[in-house]
Amino acid sequence: MKSRLLIVALVCMMMAFSAAPLSAEANGKHHRNGHEGYVSPAAVKLKEDMRKLWIDHVVWTKSYIVSAIAGLEDQQTVLDRLLKNQQDIGDAVKPFYGEAAGNKLAELLKEHISIAGQVLTAMKSGNQADADKYNKEWHRNADDIAAFLSSANPNWTDKQLKEMLYVHLQFITDAVMARLTKDWKADVVAFDKGLDHMIMFADILSDGIIKQFPKTFQ
Repeated sequence: MKSRLLIVALVCMMMAFSAAPLSAEANGKHHRNGHEGYVSPAAVKLKEDMRKLWIDHVVWTKSYIVSAIAGLEDQQTVLDRLLKNQQDIGDAVKPFYGEAAGNKLAELLKEHISIAGQVLTAMKSGNQADADKYNKEWHRNADDIAAFLSSANPNWTDKQLKEMLYVHLQFITDAVMARLTKDWKADVVAFDKGLDHMIMFADILSDGIIKQFPKTFQ
């Protein structure tokens, strides 16, 4: 319970710090509409919303890792919340790419979570063959996500998205290994680095949308 409360507290702090610079930037530049450097309130909101979604992704993934490894009673409840986050991310892009595309992204992200669970189970049981097998599937899914997104927006390159997603997978793997070996310092490092990384990923996505639909964010 203490670890769960700590995670929640960390999330609240992280969201406050990540959102504050965006709001300040918008307030400071709002009067310069039409000039270089202007950031519209709509653009700021998109970036803040996208960051929250991907912060939630990292936080609920971490929460599930804790529950699954410890065999806690809340494991299914946490998994349900984690899967909801994937649908939330899909829903967030529907205004720009449509219902079908949003649902397809959610489907790919839910597969990402499902395979992550298989990787975790294999690592927990010490089955290296299964861990390797599911890790390959995990990276194939990352390739699918990168290909799908890059096909929707020319500002998102397949190469960049693959690299970002591969690093994300590594941070999750590091977190699982750290908890399995009770290396708590490494667990904290994996969480912190993974969170920072996915905030960057969120900004890549929101920046790409803003560039693709400039009139929406004037």
